[in-house]
Amino acid sequence: MDAFSVVGDVKGHDVIMIDDMTATGGTLSAAAKMCRESGAKSVHAFVSHFPLTAKGEERLMTETQLDELVVTDSIPLREGFDPAKLPFKLTQLSVAPLIGEAIKRTHNNESINDLFNHE
Repeated sequence: MDAFSVVGDVKGHDVIMIDDMTATGGTLSAAAKMCRESGAKSVHAFVSHFPLTAKGEERLMTETQLDELVVTDSIPLREGFDPAKLPFKLTQLSVAPLIGEAIKRTHNNESINDLFNHE
């Protein structure tokens, strides 16, 4: 019995998965595989923190069925890791502008919460 299940119908759809952290890539790979087996057209993942281990790199190289993985630079990429060797697109986004704005707002006694309210 799988520890995961797909909720809803992903057949023919683009799937977006969001996770806070990926180190070994196990959950990410298993979830992407389930989505593909359920008929997903594409699978994209967004991860806040990416402390990828050597085992995780191997798993992402050989097991995952992602089309794209987007990560932040909140943790530097592991030394020696070459994203160009992955069988999918890896995009790394900088958190520097967000942290810089938060520092500025703190210094000026302004709301940090407003950084995340986009109504």
